Amino acid sequence: MRSHRLLTLAMLLGTSFVSRPGLAAPADRPNILWLVAEDFGPHLGCYGTQQVWTPNIDKLAADGVRYTRAYTTAPVCSVSRSAFMTGMYQTTIGAHNHRSHRDDGYQLPAGVRIAPAWFRDAGYFTANVRTFPASANVTGTGKTDWNFTAEEKPFDSGRWEDLKTHQPFLAQVNFKETHRAFVSPKRADPAKVIIPPYYPDHPVTREDYAKYLDAATELDEKVGRILRQLDADGLAARTIVVFTSDHGEAHVRGKQFCYEEGLHVPLIVRWPASLPAPAHYRAGAVDDQLVAAIDLLPTLLDVAAGQKKPAGMQGQVFLGDRAEPPRRYVFGARDRCDETVFRFRTVRDARYRYIRNFMPERPFLQANDYKERSYPVWNLIKELAAQGKLTPTQAVLAAPTMPPEEFYDLESDPYEIHNLVDSPDPANQAVLKRLRVELERWIEESNDQGQIPEPAEVAAAKGATKPVADPNGPGVAKKARRKNAVK
Repeated sequence: MRSHRLLTLAMLLGTSFVSRPGLAAPADRPNILWLVAEDFGPHLGCYGTQQVWTPNIDKLAADGVRYTRAYTTAPVCSVSRSAFMTGMYQTTIGAHNHRSHRDDGYQLPAGVRIAPAWFRDAGYFTANVRTFPASANVTGTGKTDWNFTAEEKPFDSGRWEDLKTHQPFLAQVNFKETHRAFVSPKRADPAKVIIPPYYPDHPVTREDYAKYLDAATELDEKVGRILRQLDADGLAARTIVVFTSDHGEAHVRGKQFCYEEGLHVPLIVRWPASLPAPAHYRAGAVDDQLVAAIDLLPTLLDVAAGQKKPAGMQGQVFLGDRAEPPRRYVFGARDRCDETVFRFRTVRDARYRYIRNFMPERPFLQANDYKERSYPVWNLIKELAAQGKLTPTQAVLAAPTMPPEEFYDLESDPYEIHNLVDSPDPANQAVLKRLRVELERWIEESNDQGQIPEPAEVAAAKGATKPVADPNGPGVAKKARRKNAVK
């Protein structure tokens, strides 16, 4: 079945790469600076977050467009990065299990390529910047973290100094500040941070959340230094700046889970004021359209490089003359993360989110060495549950099983607390039916490889349950713990 699906995908994908008529030569096309935070939700001053100080990114948003409904397709780094760097759903290209296919010779389906390869063909120099001039006082991580080995050269350089003499460029800078462990200077007052109601209002929770916001403040300072370097080098006037995150926030119900907290990310796009702006771009605007992270690659290819979206690429163009109709839905998925096996699929529209859990017999707090070591609130919830000190809303996270379906009205219930699957309201049931249909359609049309269990020997190498349970049915064997869980 898997071979048949990939063959079908290969037939759908192509390598067509058509320049927009009349577009200037590559040397005159805008540069792209793509800033990627880690494990970070939209917790910036410009998004209304308190106890965080982010003047540099806030200014970037004021000068550009701030998107309020941007979502990654997965709530964990390697999976999400595999998706947005190819413009394809990770479930379609076989990259849906965290930190998989690193040394097994796995190749991407025919026609699927990483962003630098597409831009290199369009005459762009590509860089994943790690080193900067000493005066900038900043470094990048150079992170790629893909669930495949790229056949083509990933990037041409890791040095900022190469950008000025190699234009146009696609330069990505990756930041680690908001990835655990948080080590930033203290600024946020734990007593004043806003804690989601599904977490216990406890000193441990408040201190942990304050550390996360302090990391966001430090991230902003780092972004500010890079933007000042861009200006000092005379590059700002010809460079598109994109700021986003690889997935949602590094908290218990965020990373690795398919709630808003795990998938919702900041997205800011600033077009250089000295260049004609593309259609649908208005400097200083706030845009509420649904955007998927996989939409960035085809959009930047079109509006910057002047290249028509490659045939079969699943991301949608959301700016420019060739912008596609705004999305009605965004989709997300989670499969094995580290040694912990779940299978979630989710869809949301402008107002509602629906989550399908294919392994409801497993607890939310299913053992995960990384979270147990790095997330103090994870263990706090278990301790308070044993003492009977959780509210009913908080106790849901400590339950022995999970609901097979979850359905939330994000307008009236932004924290996704009230599951409306059994709501007697006919209007709710009509929406639920529609979202079920849309999710099933997406699973089928995208050739979701998660329908096929990961080979038992592969999962076992990650310390997962042996044997891997059928994702469409029950059956949980004893878990073999990893000695060193991947962070």
